[in-house]
Amino acid sequence: MFDFIRKHTKVTMALLFLLIVPSFILFGLDGYNRSREQGVAVARVDGKDIIQSEWDRAHQLEVDRLRASMPSLDAKLLDSPQARYATLERLVRDRVIAAAADKFKLVISDQRLARELQQSSEIASLRRSDGNLDMERYRQVLGSQGMSPEMFEANVRADLSNRQVLTGIGASGFSSSSAADLALNAYFEKREIQLARFNAADFAAKLSPTDADLDQFYKANEKLFQAPEQASIEYVMLDVETVRKSITINEADLKTYYEQNLQRLSGAEERRASHILITSPKTASAEERQKAKAKAEELLAAVKKSPDTFADVARKNSQDPGSAPSGGDLDFFARGAMVKPFEDAVFSMKKGDISAVVESEFGYHIIRLTDIKAPKQRSFEEMKPELEADLKKQQAQKKFSEAAEAFTNGVYEQAGSLKPVAERLKLDIKTASNVTRQPSAGTTGVLANPKFLNALFGPDAVEKKRNTEAIEVAPSQLVSGRILQYTPARTQPFAEVKDIVRQRWLAQRSAEEARKEGLAKLVAWKAAPASAVLAAPVLVSREQTQNLPVQVIDAALRVDASALPVFAGVDLGAQGYAIVKVAKVMPRDARPDAAAKQERNQYAQWWTSAENLAYYNGLKERFKAEILVAKPASVNADEVVTQ
Repeated sequence: MFDFIRKHTKVTMALLFLLIVPSFILFGLDGYNRSREQGVAVARVDGKDIIQSEWDRAHQLEVDRLRASMPSLDAKLLDSPQARYATLERLVRDRVIAAAADKFKLVISDQRLARELQQSSEIASLRRSDGNLDMERYRQVLGSQGMSPEMFEANVRADLSNRQVLTGIGASGFSSSSAADLALNAYFEKREIQLARFNAADFAAKLSPTDADLDQFYKANEKLFQAPEQASIEYVMLDVETVRKSITINEADLKTYYEQNLQRLSGAEERRASHILITSPKTASAEERQKAKAKAEELLAAVKKSPDTFADVARKNSQDPGSAPSGGDLDFFARGAMVKPFEDAVFSMKKGDISAVVESEFGYHIIRLTDIKAPKQRSFEEMKPELEADLKKQQAQKKFSEAAEAFTNGVYEQAGSLKPVAERLKLDIKTASNVTRQPSAGTTGVLANPKFLNALFGPDAVEKKRNTEAIEVAPSQLVSGRILQYTPARTQPFAEVKDIVRQRWLAQRSAEEARKEGLAKLVAWKAAPASAVLAAPVLVSREQTQNLPVQVIDAALRVDASALPVFAGVDLGAQGYAIVKVAKVMPRDARPDAAAKQERNQYAQWWTSAENLAYYNGLKERFKAEILVAKPASVNADEVVTQ
């Protein structure tokens, strides 16, 4: 067989080609493409899936944006299931609007794009003194964000297209004054009510549960008495500050740094000048500019002839309203404070010099340099602590990148212990006990970070006691941990939580008794209103709640007031029950004209927002937008039981 292969190499290769390549094309490439394209779909818009990785990336961008704008924001809020779901809703909204913009052919012209870019404050900061865009800096700034100019401009164009989808609704939103007044007056009308409260706490004292009652309640509500999973852990953290402490700077390096940066560290030179300005904007005609220049030349000749009269000439002739009253004095300024032609002239002059006529975008200047303030040069010894801190900070940032790579690789490659990476990078191994997946109230720092806790209670860490991956818990701050001892979630024995069971039984039963009593009184008082025992009348509205529960105010304002008086029952949940008697309906007080106008404008904005929302919901239906993951429930404090 092998002889045949050696003698018929070309035939064999052809056969192999025919057998292997089609298989690769049919199965290999297809499998490769599926591995790239497939992912868990979390939402769908216009027949196109939004996959998990897109959701994760969008949420990370949102977290980074919020952390940059609000550094003190609690990290737990950013990575909560509710926050992640909100990001997914925004992502779906963006896709719906983008689909609508594409379907409606809402294109943006090059001229409209150019206007938008010209109005951007970020781009304005990249313009040179001559007004032209510094393309090199423009590319660098975009490159730091992972974009090219073409990508950035395409994003801006897409954003402008998307804005047009809802702009028409927002611009056409309208509410008449009569409709606004009718709605607002009805919403804020006043009602005179009387109240009877049946407080759960009043019934609790009358209840005496038996052990059998408590045991039955415990068995029926075991979920309320779950002790969460917890662990004793050890962890190591790497941050810039840790790296900085390990750095030592020798005297020679400090002196070199001092000599190289003396001018920068000492501060900038400042100069004081006075000027006479004859205004002539660039938009003026050539004839007007020539006249302004001739006037400036005439004044220059006068002050050159008699330099001591410069201030008087400036007061009488300068067209700069800010400096003319003070003889043209501009006080001290450093480089970068004035337009370039003016600055270049000032910093090329000697004290006492009077310049030739200097042309700028404001017109024509005659400048006199009145003083020079050289920066005070501080000695090496004076600046030594500052220099050392500055150098350490610079080196720490550089070394952190190297240390971060070693840290990340170390905790992964030697996953059974944190000791090797701690010894290599000179890090302290810290320990903590009773750590839970949901941090307890008051917990701060790394032990309150959701990303770290989720990794810590992941299958590898729990079952195999492996190190977690390196988790970035803050900018330039990495942590890895491992579980030393793990206790799974469990139902706490009745004996351990008997007091808590009693408290919950009393809370539930007393609320039930209050509600039962309240419902009985409601039936009786509706049948015989004169028998009702109620508190003194009070006047309430949505503006004046009299510190009453919101459920009471809502009930009082929602009941049909066509046949007064009217009684309504209000379930206050754990607080008990209430009965409201509505006796009178009173109109809202007349509003001052200014306040009424402001409220009508606010109402018009609410109306427009409602129309926008309705239009967006219509687009969602049209483009068959759906979220495929369950919306997380809000945390119920009653379900959290501490040990």
